[in-house]
Amino acid sequence: MKIGFDAKRAFNNAAGLGNFSRNTITALARQNPDDQYFLFHPGIKNPLFLPPENSVEIKPEGLFWKTFKNSWRSFRIANQAKNLNIDLYHGLSHELPLGIEKTGIKSVVTIHDLIYFRFPEYFKAIDRTIYDRKFRHACRVAHRIHAISEQTKRDLISFFAVPEEKIKVIYQSVNPLFFLENTWDQKLAIRRKYQLPEKFLLTVGTVEPRKNLLALLEGMVLAKLYIPVVVIGKLTCYHLKVQKFIEADLNRLEVFFLPKIKVDELAVLYQMAEVMVYPSLFEGFGLPVAEAQASGCPVITSNTSSLPEAGGSAALYINPENPEEIGRTIKNLLADHNLRDSLIEKGKINAQRFTGESFAQQLKQLYNSVVNV
Repeated sequence: MKIGFDAKRAFNNAAGLGNFSRNTITALARQNPDDQYFLFHPGIKNPLFLPPENSVEIKPEGLFWKTFKNSWRSFRIANQAKNLNIDLYHGLSHELPLGIEKTGIKSVVTIHDLIYFRFPEYFKAIDRTIYDRKFRHACRVAHRIHAISEQTKRDLISFFAVPEEKIKVIYQSVNPLFFLENTWDQKLAIRRKYQLPEKFLLTVGTVEPRKNLLALLEGMVLAKLYIPVVVIGKLTCYHLKVQKFIEADLNRLEVFFLPKIKVDELAVLYQMAEVMVYPSLFEGFGLPVAEAQASGCPVITSNTSSLPEAGGSAALYINPENPEEIGRTIKNLLADHNLRDSLIEKGKINAQRFTGESFAQQLKQLYNSVVNV
C-alpha cells in the first residue's frame, strides 16, 4: 500500500502532535515494511524527525510554493498525491488538503480533541475560525475519522453531528523509549545536567491554564507539602501568573521549569520522579499518563474527559478544580509505599495497551477497511 501522511508536525513540533505523528509513522513503518510512505511536509532547517527507510519526503517545489508553504499544504498536496498514485492519505492532525476528495484517493483524518470548541476562551478568535473550518472540512470529506479516545468520539458526534459509524477509536501509542529501563548512570547524568534534587514531583505539558499547574501548586501549599516540582513543557504567559504565586509563597515552593527536554531525557525523568501529577482540566487523550506508567512512574491525574481512559485502574484520580484534594492525594501517596508500588506495577500492565505494535496493527486494519471498500 502507498500511504501519504501530513507530516508537518512530525518534522516541526517538539511535543504533542509532533510526538503523535512521529510515533505513528515510525510504528507503521516498523510493522509494515513492505508499504511505501510519502511524508508531505513544508521543510525545516533543523528537522526533529529522521524518516524511516521505506519513506519518501515530499516538500514544496518551485519558488512560489516554497514561499507560500501554508498554501502548498492546503492547495497543492492533493494533486501531488494523485500523481504519486497514493492509495490512502492520512491527515495526522485534524486536517486534510483541499480537493483530496476529488482525486479518488481514500482518506483518514485523526481528530485529537475539540478543545478549541469546548474552551474558546483559550484561543484567539481568528485561530478558532481557522480550526473550525479545517476540522469540519476534514470530518466531512474523510472516508473515516480516527478519534484518539472515546471522549473525542463523543465530542465529534455531539458538536459536529458526525455519524458514529464513520468514527474509529484507536488509542495512540507510547514511544518505545518509555518502556526501557534506564541505568543509574543515565539518571545521575540527567540530575547533574539540570541540577535536580534527589526527590521531586513531575508534571508534563505546556504551561498554560488548561494544564492547571497553579492548582497543583496551590494544593501543595494547602497540604504543607514542599517537595520540589519539575515542570516539563513550553512556557506561555500563564507562566508569569504561576511565578507570582511561587514568589508569594516566600520561596518555600521549589519549582524547576525545563521547557526544552529531549524525549530520551523525559524517559529518564519519569523513572526518577516520585510521582507524575497531571491535573489537566481537559484532554483528548493525555499521553503523559501512559508515558509515565510505561516508565514505572505512579500517576495522579484528573477524573475528567479522557484521562480515566488513559490511566485505567492504575492511576489515582482527583478533581482538577479542587486544589485541596490534589494536595491531599499527593501527600497520601508519598506516605504509602505499598500503594505507590501497586500503582507502578498496575501502570506497567496498563501501558501495554499503548504499544506501537498494537497501535500500528489497529491503524493498518482501519486503512485496509477504507481502501478495500
